[in-house]
Amino acid sequence: MAMNKVRITVLKTTLDEELAEEYGVPGLQACPMMRAGQEFYADYAKPEGFCDEAWKAVYQYVFALAHGGDDFAFYHDDWMREPGCAIVSCNDGLRPVIMKLEATDLPAELGYEPVR
Repeated sequence: MAMNKVRITVLKTTLDEELAEEYGVPGLQACPMMRAGQEFYADYAKPEGFCDEAWKAVYQYVFALAHGGDDFAFYHDDWMREPGCAIVSCNDGLRPVIMKLEATDLPAELGYEPVR
């Protein structure tokens, strides 16, 4: 099965002010690493400049979409209306970043020589 790239679009950065006030350091702001409108393309590996922690939270959805996820909706049509799309967030409970993942028809390219 061919693998395609997945477009990751940062929809918005957030800050839960109530939780940040109770648990965060003074002056905590929304994520400083990502900003609304940024786009990344991913397949099997984290894209350049993408937050490590955000990647850990979303890579399984990227992997599914990269392997033909454009023809199904996640969770038995119980979550996303549009096939090939997922709205996800990073795992920062105080300032999550919300992202849209979309399957594309752009072929993935291995960035390494496979060991045989």
